[in-house]
Amino acid sequence: MTIEPTLTDMNTIVSLAKRRGFVFPASEIYGGIGSSWDYGPLGVELKRNVRDAWWRAMVQERDDIVGLDSAIIQSPLVWEASGHVAGFTDPLIECRSCHRRYRADHIEKDLCPDCGEVGQFTEARQFNLMFKTFLGPVEEDAAVAFLRPETAQGIFTNFENVRTATRKKIPFGIAQTGKSFRNEITTGNFIFRTREFEQMEMEYFVRPEEGFASLEYWRTERMRWYTDLGINPDRLRFRQHDQDELAHYAAAVYDIEYLFPIGWSELEGIAYRGDFDLRQHQDSSGRKLEYFDDERQERFIPHVVEPASGVDRCLLAFLVDGYTEEEVNGESRTVLKLHRDLAPYKVAILPLSRNQKLVPKAREVYDIVRKRWMTDYDDSQSIGRRYRRQDEIGTPYCVTIDFQTVEEDDAVTVRDRDTMEQVRVPIAELGALLEDHLTG
Repeated sequence: MTIEPTLTDMNTIVSLAKRRGFVFPASEIYGGIGSSWDYGPLGVELKRNVRDAWWRAMVQERDDIVGLDSAIIQSPLVWEASGHVAGFTDPLIECRSCHRRYRADHIEKDLCPDCGEVGQFTEARQFNLMFKTFLGPVEEDAAVAFLRPETAQGIFTNFENVRTATRKKIPFGIAQTGKSFRNEITTGNFIFRTREFEQMEMEYFVRPEEGFASLEYWRTERMRWYTDLGINPDRLRFRQHDQDELAHYAAAVYDIEYLFPIGWSELEGIAYRGDFDLRQHQDSSGRKLEYFDDERQERFIPHVVEPASGVDRCLLAFLVDGYTEEEVNGESRTVLKLHRDLAPYKVAILPLSRNQKLVPKAREVYDIVRKRWMTDYDDSQSIGRRYRRQDEIGTPYCVTIDFQTVEEDDAVTVRDRDTMEQVRVPIAELGALLEDHLTG
């Protein structure tokens, strides 16, 4: 199905993100630093929830995948063996007029996006995307190391350790989340492309003849994860990489693309890496990274299928997809319709006012609820304004404490974010109601 691009533009999302405490420009008091962002009180919760939802689907709810947390700084020999030292490059060009630098494959019609000059670019040269650093106090060639550009290689170098420790049999996977770093030539579009980002990657090890079937399986599974978390399926699609754009390690790659405000762009890559990585590390290290099949009495190097996504890019997609402007009874409201598993706050506790009769009871309810769910307490301004604030940050349920609560029935009003329907429930039953709605 073809649909028109979303009406939500990136500036609207950036404004919401800063105003409500999702994402701030890094080092803003010093004028900022290009393509670096800090996650605020709501952003850090949303980011954690995205990561936890991925981990739950990929590790907790499966018996064939285990977790790992490998070091950001690995031996430089790892990156030589993986091909990153020699081949992890982009074509760099520079405008002779304004001296801005760009990726050659991002420039159309030989036109400089900054100064508008045509035909003023230098010849392209290859630029390695890895950040270089040094181990120890002396900056010399022998001390060179790199910040990892992907989490995957730590999985491959630990393949034998994990297999021995867990006694997993093929097929099985190893999952990892964590920071990676790429010295991108061209960044931008908010948190879509940054130099420091967090990945969610899983390497699934299979028999060689099962590689393409596993690729198809993971295509389906990963697409389902996004739709189960509320992403509009009409804004998702697959794009298969052409042979001339495949990475050096890949036999086949599919991208899950999302219709961002900038157009269709990659949300997740699902790659069939063959046996490239394990074979390279085996040959380079001299350590056997083979698998012995007891039942078939045969030894082989496993093939690998890799679903790889970014926490930051996923978070952006959930923000864009959830952002809704609608009219209710002649008034407009902004609602962030995040899935309940992703919402930074699950519940907001709202005393009708700061009246001395209401606040102690409201704090009592707050103390009960926050032991189970991330909960916000808000008693400033009118109740209507507070509802709108909670709608805009995606809180699924608001609980209001009023004078009837303290004077008559010891009950509260629970309001649903999406339907705005309200129900009265005794405080003693509030936990069970929220449990049913937030986890059912």
